[in-house]
Amino acid sequence: MSDPASPEHSPLTHFDSAGQAHMVDVGAKDETARVAVASGIIRMRPQTMALIQSGNAHKGDVLGVARLAAIMGAKRTSDLIPLCHPIALTRVAVELDIEPQACAVRCTARAETRGRTGVEMEALTAVQVGLLTVYDMCKAVDRGMVITDVRLLEKHGGKSGDWVAPVGP
Repeated sequence: MSDPASPEHSPLTHFDSAGQAHMVDVGAKDETARVAVASGIIRMRPQTMALIQSGNAHKGDVLGVARLAAIMGAKRTSDLIPLCHPIALTRVAVELDIEPQACAVRCTARAETRGRTGVEMEALTAVQVGLLTVYDMCKAVDRGMVITDVRLLEKHGGKSGDWVAPVGP
Protein backbone atom coordinates (compact mmCIF):
# COMPACT_ATOMS: atom_id res chain seq x y z
CA MET A 1 0.00 0.00 0.00
CA SER A 2 1.42 3.40 -0.94
CA ASP A 3 1.69 6.30 1.44
CA PRO A 4 -0.89 9.06 0.66
CA ALA A 5 1.63 11.64 1.92
CA SER A 6 4.32 10.48 -0.51
CA PRO A 7 5.46 12.92 -3.23
CA GLU A 8 3.57 11.09 -6.00
CA HIS A 9 0.32 11.70 -4.10
CA SER A 10 1.10 15.23 -2.95
CA PRO A 11 -1.52 17.90 -3.67
CA LEU A 12 1.38 20.38 -3.88
CA THR A 13 1.88 20.80 -7.62
CA HIS A 14 5.36 22.33 -7.37
CA PHE A 15 6.94 19.02 -6.36
CA ASP A 16 7.70 16.12 -8.70
CA SER A 17 7.32 12.42 -7.88
CA ALA A 18 10.73 12.45 -6.16
CA GLY A 19 9.73 15.36 -3.94
CA GLN A 20 11.93 17.90 -5.72
CA ALA A 21 10.73 21.40 -6.49
CA HIS A 22 9.95 22.10 -10.15
CA MET A 23 8.03 24.55 -12.31
CA VAL A 24 4.59 23.16 -13.15
CA ASP A 25 4.07 22.28 -16.82
CA VAL A 26 1.12 24.36 -18.03
CA GLY A 27 1.69 23.66 -21.74
CA ALA A 28 -1.35 21.43 -22.13
CA LYS A 29 -3.72 23.80 -20.34
CA ASP A 30 -6.23 25.86 -22.29
CA GLU A 31 -5.78 29.60 -22.53
CA THR A 32 -8.65 31.23 -20.68
CA ALA A 33 -9.44 34.61 -19.18
CA ARG A 34 -8.08 34.64 -15.63
CA VAL A 35 -8.63 37.18 -12.88
CA ALA A 36 -7.46 37.39 -9.28
CA VAL A 37 -8.22 39.96 -6.59
CA ALA A 38 -6.17 40.31 -3.39
CA SER A 39 -6.21 42.74 -0.51
CA GLY A 40 -4.25 43.74 2.59
CA ILE A 41 -3.88 46.61 5.03
CA ILE A 42 -1.21 48.62 6.76
CA ARG A 43 -2.03 50.01 10.21
CA MET A 44 -0.33 53.14 11.49
CA ARG A 45 -0.43 55.89 14.09
CA PRO A 46 -3.08 58.62 13.68
CA GLN A 47 -0.33 61.20 12.99
CA THR A 48 0.98 59.09 10.11
CA MET A 49 -2.54 58.73 8.70
CA ALA A 50 -2.93 62.51 8.89
CA LEU A 51 0.29 63.02 6.91
CA ILE A 52 -0.90 60.67 4.18
CA GLN A 53 -4.33 62.30 4.04
CA SER A 54 -2.89 65.81 3.86
CA GLY A 55 -0.43 64.91 1.12
CA ASN A 56 2.37 66.45 3.20
CA ALA A 57 4.49 63.35 3.67
CA HIS A 58 8.19 64.14 3.29
CA LYS A 59 8.61 61.84 0.26
CA GLY A 60 5.50 63.10 -1.59
CA ASP A 61 2.27 61.46 -2.76
CA VAL A 62 2.36 58.25 -0.73
CA LEU A 63 -0.69 56.60 -2.28
CA GLY A 64 0.19 57.55 -5.85
CA VAL A 65 3.69 56.13 -5.55
CA ALA A 66 2.38 53.01 -3.78
CA ARG A 67 -0.12 52.42 -6.61
CA LEU A 68 2.64 52.54 -9.22
CA ALA A 69 4.88 50.30 -7.11
CA ALA A 70 2.07 47.74 -6.75
CA ILE A 71 1.56 47.62 -10.52
CA MET A 72 5.30 47.24 -11.06
CA GLY A 73 5.42 44.49 -8.43
CA ALA A 74 2.70 42.52 -10.22
CA LYS A 75 4.70 42.77 -13.45
CA ARG A 76 7.85 41.41 -11.75
CA THR A 77 6.27 38.56 -9.78
CA SER A 78 8.08 35.78 -11.64
CA ASP A 79 11.40 37.49 -10.83
CA LEU A 80 10.58 37.27 -7.11
CA ILE A 81 8.79 33.93 -6.71
CA PRO A 82 11.13 31.15 -7.94
CA LEU A 83 8.60 28.74 -9.49
CA CYS A 84 6.11 31.33 -10.74
CA HIS A 85 5.55 31.50 -14.51
CA PRO A 86 6.17 34.79 -16.32
CA ILE A 87 2.72 36.01 -17.32
CA ALA A 88 1.61 38.49 -19.97
CA LEU A 89 -0.67 40.59 -17.81
CA THR A 90 -3.50 42.29 -19.66
CA ARG A 91 -4.50 44.51 -16.74
CA VAL A 92 -3.47 45.39 -13.20
CA ALA A 93 -5.73 47.72 -11.24
CA VAL A 94 -4.78 48.90 -7.75
CA GLU A 95 -6.86 50.82 -5.25
CA LEU A 96 -5.48 52.33 -2.05
CA ASP A 97 -8.24 53.34 0.32
CA ILE A 98 -7.77 55.25 3.54
CA GLU A 99 -9.68 53.77 6.46
CA PRO A 100 -9.48 56.64 8.99
CA GLN A 101 -11.38 54.88 11.78
CA ALA A 102 -8.87 52.00 11.71
CA CYS A 103 -5.84 54.25 11.05
CA ALA A 104 -5.11 52.07 8.07
CA VAL A 105 -4.64 52.03 4.32
CA ARG A 106 -6.18 49.13 2.41
CA CYS A 107 -4.58 48.02 -0.83
CA THR A 108 -6.70 45.99 -3.25
CA ALA A 109 -5.20 44.67 -6.48
CA ARG A 110 -6.88 43.04 -9.46
CA ALA A 111 -4.68 41.19 -11.95
CA GLU A 112 -5.93 39.89 -15.29
CA THR A 113 -4.54 37.83 -18.15
CA ARG A 114 -5.56 35.48 -20.89
CA GLY A 115 -3.31 32.50 -20.43
CA ARG A 116 -2.60 29.00 -19.16
CA THR A 117 -2.03 29.78 -15.50
CA GLY A 118 -3.64 32.00 -12.91
CA VAL A 119 -2.70 35.44 -11.64
CA GLU A 120 -3.16 34.94 -7.90
CA MET A 121 0.54 35.47 -7.20
CA GLU A 122 0.57 38.68 -9.24
CA ALA A 123 -2.38 40.11 -7.30
CA LEU A 124 -0.84 39.10 -3.95
CA THR A 125 2.57 40.50 -4.92
CA ALA A 126 0.99 43.78 -6.01
CA VAL A 127 -0.67 44.16 -2.61
CA GLN A 128 2.51 43.39 -0.68
CA VAL A 129 4.67 45.75 -2.76
CA GLY A 130 2.07 48.52 -2.51
CA LEU A 131 1.89 48.22 1.27
CA LEU A 132 5.68 47.97 1.60
CA THR A 133 5.93 51.19 -0.37
CA VAL A 134 3.57 52.94 2.05
CA TYR A 135 5.81 51.68 4.85
CA ASP A 136 8.97 52.88 3.09
CA MET A 137 7.57 56.33 2.44
CA CYS A 138 6.34 56.80 6.02
CA LYS A 139 8.92 54.92 8.11
CA ALA A 140 10.72 58.13 9.07
CA VAL A 141 7.73 59.08 11.22
CA ASP A 142 6.31 55.65 12.12
CA ARG A 143 8.47 52.52 12.25
CA GLY A 144 5.72 50.64 14.09
CA MET A 145 3.37 50.30 11.11
CA VAL A 146 2.01 46.78 10.67
CA ILE A 147 1.15 45.09 7.38
CA THR A 148 -1.59 42.53 7.93
CA ASP A 149 -4.50 40.59 6.49
CA VAL A 150 -2.94 40.08 3.06
CA ARG A 151 -5.03 37.47 1.28
CA LEU A 152 -6.61 36.33 -1.93
CA LEU A 153 -10.22 37.50 -2.14
CA GLU A 154 -11.24 35.82 -5.38
CA LYS A 155 -10.01 34.12 -8.53
CA HIS A 156 -11.81 33.38 -11.77
CA GLY A 157 -10.98 31.26 -14.79
CA GLY A 158 -8.97 28.17 -15.48
CA LYS A 159 -9.74 24.51 -14.94
CA SER A 160 -10.57 24.94 -11.25
CA GLY A 161 -13.09 27.70 -12.03
CA ASP A 162 -14.15 30.42 -9.65
CA TRP A 163 -13.21 30.76 -6.01
CA VAL A 164 -14.30 33.47 -3.55
CA ALA A 165 -12.91 33.81 -0.03
CA PRO A 166 -15.34 33.16 2.79
CA VAL A 167 -16.63 36.31 4.46
CA GLY A 168 -14.60 37.34 7.49
CA PRO A 169 -10.91 37.44 8.39
